[in-house]
Amino acid sequence: MATKNEESANDGGAKDASAHDHDFDDREALFAAITAVGTPDEARRFLTDLATPSEIRALAERWRIARLLDQGGNSYREISAVTGASTTTVVRVSRFLNDEPHRGYRLMLDRLNKSPTKEN
Repeated sequence: MATKNEESANDGGAKDASAHDHDFDDREALFAAITAVGTPDEARRFLTDLATPSEIRALAERWRIARLLDQGGNSYREISAVTGASTTTVVRVSRFLNDEPHRGYRLMLDRLNKSPTKEN
């Protein structure tokens, strides 16, 4: 009888591919759930259930950094001092805001800046 390690070695990576498929499906399901959030209160409730307080703080910190970078006029060190984030985090947010193809920060900043309530 084969051990689990032998079975894993003999399955040609099928378990790895299956896990990857599930990871993709799980991410897509999460993105769909986020899309269904309708109000700031719903977002707060969902994220409070989904993430730890530290994870929520980290997300909020990155969002604050993105907003400060978008406003302009502050150096990375100044933003780091104001937010308490490392300069590495500020640089990473700046890279994703300005250089990476995902454009998620830019999409949300532009959308919220057009919003009459400006809840960013």
